[in-house]
Amino acid sequence: MSSAKDIFKKHQAQTFPFPSCLEVESAKGSYIYDVNGKAYLDFIAGVSACSLGHSNPIITDAVKQQLDKYSHVMVYGEYIQSPQYKLAQLLANNLPNNLSTTYFTNSGAESIEAAMKLAKRATGRPEIISCKDSYHGSTQGALSIMGNEEHKAKYRPLLPSCNQIIYNDVESLVNITKQTAAVVIEPIQGGTGFVTPSNNFLQKVRKKCNETHTLLIFDEIQTCFGRLGTLFGFEKYEVIPDILCIAKGMGGGMPIGAFISTWELMNLLTFEPKLGHITTFGGHPINCAASLATLEYLLSNDIMQEVAEKEQLFRTYLKHPKIKEIRGKGLMLAIEFKDEALAKKVVEQSLKKGLILFYFLFTKTAIRITPPLTISNKEIIEGCNIIKGIFEA
Repeated sequence: MSSAKDIFKKHQAQTFPFPSCLEVESAKGSYIYDVNGKAYLDFIAGVSACSLGHSNPIITDAVKQQLDKYSHVMVYGEYIQSPQYKLAQLLANNLPNNLSTTYFTNSGAESIEAAMKLAKRATGRPEIISCKDSYHGSTQGALSIMGNEEHKAKYRPLLPSCNQIIYNDVESLVNITKQTAAVVIEPIQGGTGFVTPSNNFLQKVRKKCNETHTLLIFDEIQTCFGRLGTLFGFEKYEVIPDILCIAKGMGGGMPIGAFISTWELMNLLTFEPKLGHITTFGGHPINCAASLATLEYLLSNDIMQEVAEKEQLFRTYLKHPKIKEIRGKGLMLAIEFKDEALAKKVVEQSLKKGLILFYFLFTKTAIRITPPLTISNKEIIEGCNIIKGIFEA
């Protein structure tokens, strides 16, 4: 009889030649447990998705209660469903006035796709600008604005009129013109290893967009719902976008995304043509219930206020000669090593010792740390000591 690993590798489509093949039995809090009962401290949280940890009863209870009422009933936007409108209202209550109207999607990539469409519809312009080495998703439109040619080359032709600026390079902003429908940018650039803005770069992008009447789209798929210590990343940098795209952590482990703008802009999707963006399972009531529970929980306690302290704990306990730099903000950190081999070894050895770390798309010399926001100080120290123990060994 075939093993689970054999079936997984033969019948489930793969994205990587050498997956870790950790066979999961259960997960709770900051830990994932394999089928042999071994515990793994999770420093990744499903790549920033499980913001309140695994199997959080707040989320689980919300999902169960909604499931007892109803699951999918109709394509998005046709029926009034309380998990959707309550979540939309709570988002509006905690966002600036120009981000008042939410369209729920299935994922971050769909949010980016829809935001690109909305920008073209609103401006009548053809061009979308993104940053070199950016990542916004793997669908055709999102791939078109990805800032890494290696990941795009085999899938061309992609969307035309997609051009680039360089993150933190003010001189490259000259590429934003009156032909540009939108600039899509991450407050913290993810795929390169959590590069943060310098020299008021985001403010200068905002200013250039204002001058050219270009829409500014923030990709907050990773930074949303408290990961930087504020509900949204734009609050940390005091730059308000015209369209906000969110996903990952907003679902607390359930699949959901959204793009948000003014009522006037979002209403453009309702006519000429009607059904300007449609989705069957976007805003699924189960996932909206999970997201609503996540948001309510974050707003009702001090978890976001504790993020800065936890960041400092990582920075303190990971001081070591073998670590070249710690980049990022809040609980969105990149540990930069002097060479690729050491980064790879730390990830592989950590897994053997019961600690889950992960890589980045566009840099091989750094590793990702994005734990649940609920991780304890004791768990942070425990994981950091595992990493330092590998150095000593």
